Amino acid sequence: MAKKLKITQIRSIIDRPKRQKLTIEALGLGRPNYFVIKNDTPQIRGMIRKVSHLLKVEEINEN
Repeated sequence: MAKKLKITQIRSIIDRPKRQKLTIEALGLGRPNYFVIKNDTPQIRGMIRKVSHLLKVEEINEN
């Protein structure tokens, strides 16, 4: 059973450094209140860590 993460963007990327904007884009986000569901991998966790101040992350158990 693979764990999934629901990643919600809670803050805007206006006036953020380019690397943070690119990380948000790589996660598939772009506007506040958008969310994506991703597999829980070390790569995704690393991207979340870089922009954690802009996101809300919830773990979802797939049944």
